[in-house]
Amino acid sequence: MSIPPPPGPRGPYPQGPYAPPQPQPAWGRPYGAFPGPAPLNGVAIAAFVLGVLCFVPAVGLVLGLVALGQIRKKGERGKGLAVAGSLLSSVGLVLWAVSLSTGVASDVWQSFKDAARGEGTAYALSPGQCFTTPSGSLQGVTYDVDEVPCDQEHDGEVFAAFDLPGGAYPGDGEITRSADDRCYGLRDGYAMDRWALPADVDVYYLTPTRESWRAGDREITCLFGNTDERGTLTGSLRNDARTLDPHQFTYLLGEGSLNRAMDEAPEAESPEDDFAAYTVWAGQVSGALEHELWILRRHDWPAGSEREVAGLIEDLEAAEEEWGLAARSTDVGTFYEHYDKGFDLIDGDTTVTARKALGLPTTPPSYEEEDGGGPGGTGMEV
Repeated sequence: MSIPPPPGPRGPYPQGPYAPPQPQPAWGRPYGAFPGPAPLNGVAIAAFVLGVLCFVPAVGLVLGLVALGQIRKKGERGKGLAVAGSLLSSVGLVLWAVSLSTGVASDVWQSFKDAARGEGTAYALSPGQCFTTPSGSLQGVTYDVDEVPCDQEHDGEVFAAFDLPGGAYPGDGEITRSADDRCYGLRDGYAMDRWALPADVDVYYLTPTRESWRAGDREITCLFGNTDERGTLTGSLRNDARTLDPHQFTYLLGEGSLNRAMDEAPEAESPEDDFAAYTVWAGQVSGALEHELWILRRHDWPAGSEREVAGLIEDLEAAEEEWGLAARSTDVGTFYEHYDKGFDLIDGDTTVTARKALGLPTTPPSYEEEDGGGPGGTGMEV
C-alpha cells in the first residue's frame, strides 16, 4: 500500500478531499533488536523467485503459503519474500485462469490473505490495532508491519477498513479519491472528539496496488499517523462508546452533527464567489444545529454539568436562528450579518465550559493552511 505526506486542512474545520502527491517507495526490514539475525527461510526465497519468473504460478503460490507457515513456527526471516512471492504468483495464476470463472481470482486472493493474516503483514490489520513499518514511514510500498501495543511508540493506528466494488482497476487517482472520502467520513466513528486529536495527526490509508487488484484485493484500510514523515504516535486516539461515559458520548454525538455540516463548506472562497452555494450550506448548518439541540435537550445531564450544558443550548438556539436567516438571505451583506453572529455563537465560551464540566478537552483544534495545497489524507500501497 502507498502513502504521500498530508497537506493541512484550512478554515476552522477540515475540508477535503484532496489528491495526495505521488508516493515514493519505501522498503526495509521490520523493527526489532535481536541477538543475531534469524535464518532466512529458503522456501520463501524459492516462492519469490517463482513469483517473479511466473513460470509455474501455482507452485510459487503454494511455496509462499508453506513458507509463511514455516516462518511462523520457526521464527525465521523472509516473511516479505513469502508474501511478495505469493502475491506475484497469485497474479500469474489469475491471468492464467482468465478464461475460467471470475470466482478464481477471489478464491486465490482470499486464500492468500487468510494465510497472511496474523503473520505481521499489512493484510492482517484491523481497527483498533497499532503498528510500525519497516522503514518507519507511512509512504511507499510495504508488505510487512509489526503490531505493537498502542501505548508504545508506533507509526499508525487503524480506525476503519472497507472494500471497494469489483470491476476493472479504477486507477490510482480514483482509488485515492475513494479512500480520502470514505476514511475522513469514518474517522469520527472511531475518534468522536476532534478536540482530542493532536495537531500533528492526520488521516492516512493503505490501498491496493494495480497488481494486487488483479488478484482480488479490494480493501482500503484507514489509519491515523503523524504529519511528520519520521514522527510517531504514542497512546490510542480512540474515543467512542467503548472509552467515553454516557454523558460524554451524548455530547459528542450532537457535536458530530455540526462538525459534519461545517465540513461541507463550499469550495468557493467567499459568498461573493458562489452566493447560492453558501446559502444552501447555511441551511445545512441550521439543520445540523437543530439536530444537535434535539440530542442535547432530551438527555438527562448530571448535576455537575447541567447548568453548563443549558448555557450551551441557549447559545446554540440563537445560532440555529442566525444560520437559518443566513440561508434565507437575498444579498451578500445580509448573509454576512447573520453568518458572523451564528459562527461566533457556535464557537463561543459556552462550548468550552460545557466541555470542561463533562471532562472533555477544552482546547479547540487548530487547522493550519499550507501553501500549495489543502487538506486531505495520504495513501500507502500494499
